[in-house]
Amino acid sequence: MRGRRSLQGVQVSASRRSGTTEELGPDDPGEPSESGGSDLLAALLDGMDAALCAFDADGVVTHWNREAERILGWTAAEAVGRHGFAGWAVRSADAEEVQSRLMSAMHATGRQVHEFALVTKDGGRVLVRTQSAAVRGPDGKPAGLYCAFSEVHAQIDLERSIALSEALFEDAAWGVVLIDADLRPAVVNAHAARVLGIGRTSALGRPLGELLAQGVEELEAALTHVLAEGAPPAPAEMWVSLRTAEGEKRRCWRSGFVRLASPLAEEPVPLGVGWLFQDVTEAKQTEQEAALLRFRTNQLHRAARAAAECEDPAEAATVHLDFALAGFADHALIDRLVPAPRAQAREDEREERAEATVRLVRLAATPAGAPGPSLLTGAAGLPVRYETGHPALQCVERAGAVRADAGSVPAEQAREWALARQWPGDAVHALCAVLRSRGRTLGVVTFLRGSGRHRFERIDTAYAEDVAVRIAAAMDLAAAVRDDNGPRGA
Repeated sequence: MRGRRSLQGVQVSASRRSGTTEELGPDDPGEPSESGGSDLLAALLDGMDAALCAFDADGVVTHWNREAERILGWTAAEAVGRHGFAGWAVRSADAEEVQSRLMSAMHATGRQVHEFALVTKDGGRVLVRTQSAAVRGPDGKPAGLYCAFSEVHAQIDLERSIALSEALFEDAAWGVVLIDADLRPAVVNAHAARVLGIGRTSALGRPLGELLAQGVEELEAALTHVLAEGAPPAPAEMWVSLRTAEGEKRRCWRSGFVRLASPLAEEPVPLGVGWLFQDVTEAKQTEQEAALLRFRTNQLHRAARAAAECEDPAEAATVHLDFALAGFADHALIDRLVPAPRAQAREDEREERAEATVRLVRLAATPAGAPGPSLLTGAAGLPVRYETGHPALQCVERAGAVRADAGSVPAEQAREWALARQWPGDAVHALCAVLRSRGRTLGVVTFLRGSGRHRFERIDTAYAEDVAVRIAAAMDLAAAVRDDNGPRGA
């Protein structure tokens, strides 16, 4: 059985050295074979990733490649020429069943898939999954069969990888985008398409700058780093702004990156980057607000302890102001409400006006130059020249907080806007909070921010009102002490 066998209508001679056959011409058996074709066939078989063996019509092994040798340990010289797997590659009890199931592929249509427990050369057992199909001769009749097999766990790993890829791009609850080497989306899953607000195909091949208004530079820098150096050790949180029909939408994405390389190349060839991200905007904002609240609560606590050590209540008011500035504003002003002159009061009475004229006197202010503690400036008692409709005047009249902004104007116009309101020239955002104590309005505190900060929000208003309550209490105490002939000793 180890001599010549007939496969596909040609005479073949088993080669124990390479596991391939040498084809001889059917008319002249003595004619030299073409070694080039045999070498090519040997190279193709040995270069396959799957194990492969072939049988002739009698069930004799005619081919055995290197992957089959790696899995079972039997060399091509030991395998080629054997009749089936009985007595060497399967247990005797299983030999008949395995042989019948293998040979049935010669008379079946298409491929047949089976799982067998094969025996290795060292006596171990390996569960393999086989795909068998008939090899037909020139007359169309079965002349043998081939059998490709691999370890079941390797096949399962492949199926799992395919299933994972399909699940990521269909059912994943986070965004998955494959970025090519040119930093353009190549594949976008359903979740990422919803987050980006576009279709899965409309994003393909487009520059990231067309999808994102802000944060593109940071994202492209991360992708370039991954292509060059590999995946980062931990996820990164990136703030981006999406282009939407309603305008720009700011979001925070927790992103992970993996470099994709071809498994078929001798050296890793980057195919792109796998980018996985999850929208954590709400959680991040909640975290930031909680951290900000803790910081501001600590500042209020520290300010209260420092103010308690001040002998002058007016100085205690400036202590509260200074502690409030940290991380909150660039400048701050305290204006005290003073009654109208007697002549003006008599005129108001004659005209039966419902409200008296609002007059504010500057009590304290942060230094205009280098940073430092707030200074008491109300000794002269001169009123501040606020024009009608000034935010501080509105705050006193409404007894509530008022916010104001210069808007999106050039720097010179913003400076004119601030100076016209008697504020430092670099102020572009303002927040005025009323000072009230014992049911009376005592004045107004104004917090100012420059162009490098965000505008004041509702959470900032609540904090400013907390600070205003403490400043108002100190001012009320200062007025009471002043009425009792000056400040008392500690």
